Amino acid sequence: MDIDKIIDDFEFLDEWDDRYRYVIELGKSLPPYPESSRTDANKVQGCVSQVWLDCTKTAKGNETELSYCGDSDAMIVKGLIAILLAIYTGKTASEIRALDPRPVFDRIGLRDHLTAQRSNGLNSMVLRIQKDAAETLAESA
Repeated sequence: MDIDKIIDDFEFLDEWDDRYRYVIELGKSLPPYPESSRTDANKVQGCVSQVWLDCTKTAKGNETELSYCGDSDAMIVKGLIAILLAIYTGKTASEIRALDPRPVFDRIGLRDHLTAQRSNGLNSMVLRIQKDAAETLAESA
């Protein structure tokens, strides 16, 4: 899903219960995560919930594009993954390194409504994606 559409949808929803339901729906809309990808290498450390992110790298001219699929055993977290994937998937490693997702989460007001544990988990997912991009850039240097 497109991040601009997600932002527009959030702005349309006034009540936080509706916004949480929307986050859960976003998580449900993720494609099924392959059982074979539930590996220690794909598991995101620092999350209370079980979280997996699988990165696929594709050459795009002189750069490498990163695409992600992900999953969690917690529905809200799975929705957060869907939002992160909308922000990052299909971007080059250098675009990802330059991209700070916090303004998106601030704009939709989600960071203020996450528990400390979920905020830490979200940060761990962002750090993992940033690390993938940094490693990809280092490999091509």
